[in-house]
Amino acid sequence: MSKSATYKSQQPSRAAAVSWQLAQTLWVGGLWLLQFVILPAIGQTGLAPLLVQEIATRLVPLLVGLTAVCVALQAFALLRSEGLSSLLRDMRGQLLLTVAVMALSYFAVLRYWPDVEYWLRFSYLVMAFCGLLLVLQPVPGAPVRR
Repeated sequence: MSKSATYKSQQPSRAAAVSWQLAQTLWVGGLWLLQFVILPAIGQTGLAPLLVQEIATRLVPLLVGLTAVCVALQAFALLRSEGLSSLLRDMRGQLLLTVAVMALSYFAVLRYWPDVEYWLRFSYLVMAFCGLLLVLQPVPGAPVRR
């Protein structure tokens, strides 16, 4: 194989694949674990509902921030592996952009309209379900199994 201007290396970056999987595990697992395991478990322990709500109000924005950072890392890994067009044409890129927009809207609503609890919950759940769909997609640069 010659090293021309159109030559693309066939060796996928192992670091990109590992960072993709690590970031995905952190944010997708974190969103699902907090919302569907930790907060209900704390509620079942007999703590006052206001205390459980206060814990959720402190932890959820931190987790959405972690989600935004991890999505940026995954978008970078996707760009390195598949190129710029993959953000709009690839399902993985579309899901990452959706999660990024939802995280941005979460913080905008939290800052300017904190009483709109429905939108905060909606954007959180959209991020969680997009993460679930993203888990089903192949890792960028990994060989496709058939």
